[in-house]
Amino acid sequence: MVSPCLSQVVSSPCLVRHNAAMNDASTATSTSANSDGEPQSAAHQAVLKQLRSLLPESSVITDRSGLKPYETDGLTAIREMPWVVVLPETEAQVAAVVRCCAQHGVPVIARGAGTGLSGGARPHAQGVVLGLSKMAAIEEIDIDNRVARVQPGVRNLAISQAAQEYGLYYAPDPSSQIACSIGGNVAENAGGVHCLKYGLTVNNVLGVRVVLADGEIVELGGALYDNPGPDLLALLCGSEGMLGIVTQVTVALLPIPETKAVLLAGFAKVVDAGNAVADIIGSGIIPAGMEMMDKLAVQAAEAFAKAGYPLEAEAILIIELDGAEAELASLTDQVKALLQRNGAYQIDEAHDASTQARLWKGRKSAFPAVGRLSPDYLCMDGTIPRKALPGVLTEIDTISQRFGLAVANVFHAADGNLHPLVLFDANEPGQTDKAMAMGAKILEACVAAGGTITGEHGVGVEKLDTMCVQFTSAELEQFFRLKAAMDPQDILNPGKGIPTLTRCGELGGMHVHNGRLPFPDLERF
Repeated sequence: MVSPCLSQVVSSPCLVRHNAAMNDASTATSTSANSDGEPQSAAHQAVLKQLRSLLPESSVITDRSGLKPYETDGLTAIREMPWVVVLPETEAQVAAVVRCCAQHGVPVIARGAGTGLSGGARPHAQGVVLGLSKMAAIEEIDIDNRVARVQPGVRNLAISQAAQEYGLYYAPDPSSQIACSIGGNVAENAGGVHCLKYGLTVNNVLGVRVVLADGEIVELGGALYDNPGPDLLALLCGSEGMLGIVTQVTVALLPIPETKAVLLAGFAKVVDAGNAVADIIGSGIIPAGMEMMDKLAVQAAEAFAKAGYPLEAEAILIIELDGAEAELASLTDQVKALLQRNGAYQIDEAHDASTQARLWKGRKSAFPAVGRLSPDYLCMDGTIPRKALPGVLTEIDTISQRFGLAVANVFHAADGNLHPLVLFDANEPGQTDKAMAMGAKILEACVAAGGTITGEHGVGVEKLDTMCVQFTSAELEQFFRLKAAMDPQDILNPGKGIPTLTRCGELGGMHVHNGRLPFPDLERF
């Protein structure tokens, strides 16, 4: 049944209902597992039987070899084998699967391309992983209204590729855009190197169709920039599959800029690069993108991508300016002057598409490139005020020395979104836990500087304890009220995003891995 609280929420004119709510759900019981890993409770047996009647045989995966690829997302340090994976091909099948699971109280974990970096798609040992990869159709490109309607499994980059012939593109471009899906982008409110000027996913998504926790299909927003009623669309963006499962997305398309220029600036000091960022934004110039990489990240990216980066630089900035040709020359001159004023000893300027792509290739491939430096790395995601950049980078260096693990820094400099990459070797006992504890300390430093624990990667399971550092108990209680209103049974991606108050009290914000504290006494590091 839809809870009274949810009934109030969804009665808004901006939300269109598509089917009635389902029957009351029962609660799943504790189970054992058979040799294939399938839970043996009556509820699970009933769910599995029903799933096989709802979907083609090939769309229900129960064998261990088939389940193995779904045990983790991009946060590979945290794994869990799912009970069963289903791959629906239609919105009606998604709704039917959710209704079935809700009826028996079985958890449902929605999964896109599995590129998330916070464990948001980590499976549940007695739950259903609902993969959306087969729902990958671009349903419509409306060139008159500059919108595209797509299914959740469509790759981010595929939208721009399909719209290119009409002179249009989709602006948000995460580093994983060649692989990540638009449904996952909505779940994590993904950003990218161009989010400074063009915004995050929430700023570029106009409408979604969503299957709620009881199997009801609703529509939020539409092909307009302003819709009446509460802004529930913004609520869904970044909700990590805990409030509903997206089955269709309407995105805004923008005209491809008339022209653009890409600048590469090398600095002998990281603090000079940070000051250059502040001066450029302070002058009123809003680049399409402005990225910073430190020396370790530069060396890894250059070895991988051969982008032409200065290997001796302590930091580089990659800046993209776009707009009308008459305007661009003036903007480029202003930015170059500000870079020189802040100590840039090398400034390269690219106007042809191939050179621009080469300069961006190093940044776009920075994460995999770091794999050349270390067997494993943990990609953190915190935000800080721009003015705090020098101080936080100094603190990250201090934390690195304290834990004895190196850090390569890659980040969206202009909006203060940091991606420190903590390098470690998972084959060495204790290093995984140490890296995670170190990552938590970096996020605490971001909060202390007036920032947040996440910018675009989400909370998932990775940042549950650092949520306790950023938010008060009253704020966390409000999160739970909202979750209860939208998902009374707590079957949609349970255990993600919101730490319990008990957890916060017991752990005091320390990082937990596999249900245990990695270090009883972190102060020894």
